[in-house]
Amino acid sequence: MNLSYWEYDSWLTDIDFTIVGSGIVGLNCAIDLKRQHPKAKILILEKGMFPQGASTKNAGFACFGSISELLADRENHTDQEILSLIQDRKEGIDQLRKLVGDKTLEFQQKGGHELFTDGESALFETCLAHLPWANALLEPVFGDKAFGLTKNRFQFKGIRPHYITQRHEGQLHTGQMMKALLQKALTMGITILNGVTVEDFSASPAAVAVQTQAFDLKTTHLLIATNGFAKQLLAEDVRPARAQVLLTKPIPDLPLSGTFHLDQGYYYFRNVENRILLGGGRNLDFKAEETMEFGETEMVQRTLEHLLREVILPDQALEIEHRWSGIMGVGPQKKPILKVVAPNVACGVRLGGMGVAIGTSTGIKLAQMTL
Repeated sequence: MNLSYWEYDSWLTDIDFTIVGSGIVGLNCAIDLKRQHPKAKILILEKGMFPQGASTKNAGFACFGSISELLADRENHTDQEILSLIQDRKEGIDQLRKLVGDKTLEFQQKGGHELFTDGESALFETCLAHLPWANALLEPVFGDKAFGLTKNRFQFKGIRPHYITQRHEGQLHTGQMMKALLQKALTMGITILNGVTVEDFSASPAAVAVQTQAFDLKTTHLLIATNGFAKQLLAEDVRPARAQVLLTKPIPDLPLSGTFHLDQGYYYFRNVENRILLGGGRNLDFKAEETMEFGETEMVQRTLEHLLREVILPDQALEIEHRWSGIMGVGPQKKPILKVVAPNVACGVRLGGMGVAIGTSTGIKLAQMTL
C-alpha cells in the first residue's frame, strides 16, 4: 500500500497497544485500557467493514444457559466450574449494561424458554428431575430459583405442554450494542482501522512487529481478540463454528415473547420487531460448519424453514426477509482462553457462543492482564 510519511506518523507510529479485532472483546479491552491509561495510543485493526465474526451477527441472547445445557456441561465440567461459568456470564452482562445502558441496548428480561418435542419425553423428565439441583447451584448468582415450568402458551406444534424457563434470561439489540461501543471508543480517542487483516507478528521484549496485508507496524503490546478466527494467528485450541440465521418479514400481532431454545440449544429463536429470528442447525453437520467462511447451506436453511413453518408458526403465511451467518469460537471447554502467548502479546479468544454474555468481562480481563 502506498502510505505517506503523514499517514505513518499519525496512525502507525509510537503505538502503545494494538488490538486485533473490533468485536465486543476488542472494544471493551481498548476502552478499559484507555480508561486506565488516558494518554496511551491505542490502535484497533479490524479486517471487516463491520466487526467480523459473531459480535453483530448473533441472536442477541444474554446466554445464561438452558437446563439441558447445564446438564450437558456436567460431562466436561465440575459443578463449581459450571457455577463459575454462569457467574462470569452474569458479571459480563452486568458490566455491559452499566457501560452502555439498558435503553441503548434495548435490554429486556423476558425469560428464556427451553422447548421439548413430543419425542423428547426422556430428556424432559431428566431435566425436570434436575431442577432442584440447578436452582440450588445458581441461587448464589441470581438470588432465587432461576428455573421453573411454563405452559406452552404460544401453541407451538409438536412441543410438550410445558417449557422449562430460565426466568432471568435477557435479550438485546447487538447492533446498537456494537454501535455504542464503537462510538465510546472513538470518543475516547481510540483509533480503529477497518479493512486491515493482520497476517503475522513477531514478538520481543522491546516491541512487537505486526504484519498486515496493507502495512507493517511496531507496537509495545499486541492483544488478539479474534475469537473464531484465532487459529489464523495463534496455536491455541479454538475451532471456528459457523451459525446460520434467518429472519422473517414482519408478522402482524406476533405474540412471541422471550427467547427460545430447542434441541438442547442447537436451535434458538426470538421475536425481533414482530419478526421471527431463527438460527442454529450446525449439529446437522459439525464438520461442514467448522469453517471460517461466511455463507449458508441448503441443508441447514431447509431445516430452519421446516422448523419455522411446521413447529413455531404452523399454518401461517410468512416470508423470509434476510439470511446471514456468524463465526463463533469453540473448544473442549467453555471457559475462554485468556493468556500471554509471547512477550508483550496476549489473547482473549474462544468465547464458546457466549460472546454477548462474557465479551465485556473478557475484554476487561484481557486489558488487566496486559497491565
